[in-house]
Parts: sequence; structure tokens; C-alpha cells
Amino acid sequence: MLRSLFSNGLWILLLIPLRLLALVVHECSHGYVSTKLGDPTPRIQGRLSLNPLVHLDLMGTLLMVLTGFGWAKPVEVNPMYYKDRKKGMAIVAAAGPLSNLLLAFVSLLIYFLFFIVFHYTNLTVSLKAMGIIGTICSYSAQVNLCFFVFNLIPIPPLDGSKILGMFLSNRAYYTMLQYERWSMLLIMFLSLSGMLSGIIGSGVSLFYNGIIKVLSNLVNLLLF
Repeated sequence: MLRSLFSNGLWILLLIPLRLLALVVHECSHGYVSTKLGDPTPRIQGRLSLNPLVHLDLMGTLLMVLTGFGWAKPVEVNPMYYKDRKKGMAIVAAAGPLSNLLLAFVSLLIYFLFFIVFHYTNLTVSLKAMGIIGTICSYSAQVNLCFFVFNLIPIPPLDGSKILGMFLSNRAYYTMLQYERWSMLLIMFLSLSGMLSGIIGSGVSLFYNGIIKVLSNLVNLLLF
């Protein structure tokens, strides 16, 4: 295990950048897509930057360091600029989770590329080094898939609720938004009961194994 190769302090320092990257890319993707749909708000507020300091929330960052899970400051968008408000909100909401899915794919792709390079060349690399690379890539993929699955849960204010809203009537959509302040209590209940971990864990395993299968098939097609 990677943890056995480093002290606890170095382990934390190694993992924090991976979590920060997942958070920052998620929020920046919301802002970028909203801007492309005609909304200048994220650009005016400086939320198109990959600088973590622009996006971090103090409490969310503290919890991320202590517990491994946290949140960033939500990107403010103005749906009045969208041609279709509900559709625009759904597209902007989907951009965050999809960016995490892409990062998860890239993380595992990097490991597969390292494996191919070192396996089919005369370069020498120790099993320990390959273990470190593999564990870092695997952890990065899992972190991003956690963000992907969690944010797709259709409970306000999570992204999944905005995506679901595109398929609801206006009356049902705004009724759902009225209960947003109570939804955090539901999320806390699901978390404390262990149900949330089960949902996220199942989703992460499904997509993680799916990505591995896709990459394995690509490697087999290219090399055999």
C-alpha cells in the first residue's frame, strides 16, 4: 500500500492535491460551460481560474483535510442568460460531474500508459515505483468518481437535481427547489445511516471497473 511507503504527514500532503484538483476542476467546469451559454457571471467573478484559492470554502476545505470529503464554493450562474433556462441549468450542472468522470478516466489511462511504456521498452523500473504510480492513479480515479456519483444524486442542491429538473414540469421543478433547505438534512441522514456510503461505493465500483474494462480492451486491440 502507498501509505506504508510514506509517513502519515507525507501521505496527507500527497493526497490533498488530488482532492483539490477534483474540486477545482468540478467548479471551474460549471463556470466554463455557463460562460459558453452566454452567462458572464463566472468570468466576472473570476471563477474560470484553476487557482484553488478562488474556489475553496473554508469549512469545506477543513473537512476535506480532516475527513477526506468536503466542498468548494458553488459557482454563481445566472440562468436568465440561457435561451432555455431549465435546459441550460441542466447542462451547466452536468458539466461538473462529467469533468470528474473525465479526470477519473485520464488518471487510469496514465497508469496504463506507464505500464505499456515500461513493459514494452528496455526501461527499468522497480515494482515499488510501479506500485506508487498505480496507487496514486487509482486513488485519483476513485476520488473523482466519488464526486461524480455523489453530485449526480437528484437531491437539491446537488447537480443531479438540476439535471432531473430538465425533465420535470415547471411546477414540479420549482416545488422541488422549495425543499432545498431541508434536503441537506436528508443528505446528512443518509450519510450518518451509512446509506450514502453504500450508494456512492456501488457507483464508484461500477464506473471504476467499467473504465478498467474499456482501457484493457483498448490495450488488447493496440498491442495484440
